[in-house]
Amino acid sequence: MLSVLRVHLPSDIPIVGCELTPYVLLRRPDKTVTTDDVPESAPLDGHFLRYKWCRIQSDKKVAVCSVHPSEQATLQCLGCVKAKIPVAKSYHCSPKCFSDAWQHHRVLHDRAASAVNENGNEEEEIFGRYNSSGSGVINASLTGSASSTSLTNGSTPLYPAAVTQRSGGETWFEVGRSKTYTPTADDIGHVLKFECVIVDAETKQPVGHPNTILTSRVIPAPSPSPRRLIPVSGADMLGNLQSDGRVSSSGSFTVLSYNILSDSYASSELYSYCPSWALSWPYRRQNLLREIVGYRADIVCLQEVQNDHFEEFFAPELDKHGYQALYKRKTNEVYSGNIHTIDGCATFFRRDRFSHVKKYEVEFNKAAQSLTEVAVQTTQKKDALNRLVKDNVALIVVLEAKFSNQGADNPGKRQLLCVANTHVNVPQELKDVKIWQVHTLLKGLEKIAASADIPMLVCGDFNSVPGSAPHSLLAMGKVDPMHADLLVDPLAILRPHSKLTHQLPLVSAYSSFLRGVGLGLEQQRRRMDPTTNEPLFTNCTRDFIGTLDYILYTADSLTVESLLELLDEDSLRKDTALPSPEWSSDHIALLAEFRCVPRPRR
Repeated sequence: MLSVLRVHLPSDIPIVGCELTPYVLLRRPDKTVTTDDVPESAPLDGHFLRYKWCRIQSDKKVAVCSVHPSEQATLQCLGCVKAKIPVAKSYHCSPKCFSDAWQHHRVLHDRAASAVNENGNEEEEIFGRYNSSGSGVINASLTGSASSTSLTNGSTPLYPAAVTQRSGGETWFEVGRSKTYTPTADDIGHVLKFECVIVDAETKQPVGHPNTILTSRVIPAPSPSPRRLIPVSGADMLGNLQSDGRVSSSGSFTVLSYNILSDSYASSELYSYCPSWALSWPYRRQNLLREIVGYRADIVCLQEVQNDHFEEFFAPELDKHGYQALYKRKTNEVYSGNIHTIDGCATFFRRDRFSHVKKYEVEFNKAAQSLTEVAVQTTQKKDALNRLVKDNVALIVVLEAKFSNQGADNPGKRQLLCVANTHVNVPQELKDVKIWQVHTLLKGLEKIAASADIPMLVCGDFNSVPGSAPHSLLAMGKVDPMHADLLVDPLAILRPHSKLTHQLPLVSAYSSFLRGVGLGLEQQRRRMDPTTNEPLFTNCTRDFIGTLDYILYTADSLTVESLLELLDEDSLRKDTALPSPEWSSDHIALLAEFRCVPRPRR
C-alpha cells in the first residue's frame, strides 16, 4: 500500500509571494521510493494524496520586525504611521535595531514627504510596485482577515476560506488544497500548517493519520528603498515617469545590466552571512523578478542566468510583461555539472519599443582554438587551450527601434542599435586571458560597426576593476604598454602591445555622474571614484567590494540622459553584505537612459 515516509519544507520561514513546495517522500506498493505526486486523477493501487494548507490565526496579532523579519517586533516608529508609510516598515525588534537602521530608515520619511506632488498624489517610484502575480500592490499591513474569495494558489482554484478548527484562541483557516502554496499578505505574522494524507480512491476517505508540518510565522518580503533615475543632461526633474513607468522622453530608451548571481554559485559556504531562506532560489527568483520588472527598462541584459531558469522562469515571466527573450548559454568544455544548470547571458527587449534584426553569438572557446592554431607552438597547444578555454560567451543583438528621434532631417530612417552582453568569468590570476577575451569581443564589434552605421552598447560583468587593463581597453580604447597587467602573458598572446586598441568611441555611462548637470548629482558624485570615473562599487560581498560591471556606449551616436542612482556603501553594509534579504544578488543593477544623436559628418 502507498505510504508517506517523510514530509518537510526546504525552509521553515515562509515569505509573502514565495511559493512553498513541500518535499513528500513516498513508498509505493512495490516498496520503491519516490517523490512523484500521486493525484486523484492518477491513483496508485487505489490510493492518491490529498493536500491541505491552513493559516493558524491567533486572536493575538503579531507584528514582525522590518529589518529582521524572522524576529517579532517590540516597537513601532510613529513617524512612519504619521507619514502613511506601509505599516510593515514601521516595526522593529529592539531599540538597537531601530537605532542601527535609522540612517536607512529616515530615507523612508524623507521620500514619503517628497513623494506627494502638488495634487496631493503619491508619485510612483522607478522601482515600481509589483507582486508575485505581476500586477497590483502588495498591502504589507498586518491583518486578521481571511483570504480573498477570488484567490487562487498552487494549481488549484481556491474557494471561500473555511474555518476548520477553533481552539484556545486560535482559528485555523483553510487557504489551499494543492501541494504548493504561496503566502499572501493576509498570512503575515501567522503560522501555516501543511497537511498530507493518503486517500482511498473509491471511498474518498482518508487512510491513516495525516502528516503535518507547522511553519514559522509568515514574514513580508523585505523590500529595499526604491532607486530613482537621476537626470544628468541638465533636466530639472527627477524620474519624471509616464503612466507606463518609463521616462517621458519619446526618443529615449533605457538599458539595464545586471549579474543576478546564478543559483549554482549561491552557496551558503560562500555567502554564510545571508539567511538561508533569502539565499534560496524560490525566494531570490521572485525578488529578482520584482526588481527587474520594476525598473521597466526597454532593454535588459542579465548575466549568470542558468539555462533551466531562463527557459522555465525568466523567459515566460518577462514575456508576460512584454519582453522578447534571447539567450546564449556558456559552452561546456570546462563545466562538468548538469548541463541544464550552466549559466549564460540573457538579453530581453520590449516588443513595443524594439524589433529583433540579428543575433551574433561569440564563443571565446572557439576563438581560443583558432588562436592556438596560428599563434602557439605545437608543443604548447594543450597548455595554451587549458589556459584560454573558460566557457565564456557574449551575446550581441541588433535591434530596430519602433520609435524615432531623427527629426525632420532624416524622416523614416531606420534606427538600429547594437547591444553586446557578456560575462568575462576568468580567475583573477589569468590577467592575459581576461584582456584577450575583452579584446576579442571589441574586434568583433568593430566588424559590425564597419558594416553599418549603428550605435553600440556594451554591457556586462567584466570581472575587471576600474584602471585594470581590460577596463582601460574598454573605456580608453587602448592599454598603456607599461601597464602591470601586461606582465602576465606566458603565451605571448598580447604581443605586440600596440595591437591592444580599438576604434569604437566607447564611454562608460556612469562617468556622466561626474560630467553631468542636474539635481541630485552631488550625492551620486560622492558614490563615484573621481580617479577612474566609475562607481565605488557594483559588487559588494564580505570579501570584496569594488566595481566589476559596466554599461559602455558609443559617444558619437548616443548621449546619456539619466542614470539609476547608486547604492550607498555605508547603509548597504551596516548589517550585511550582498546578497541580502533586500537585494538578491551580490551585484547591483546598473541602468542608463540614452538618446540617439546624429553622428558628426566626416
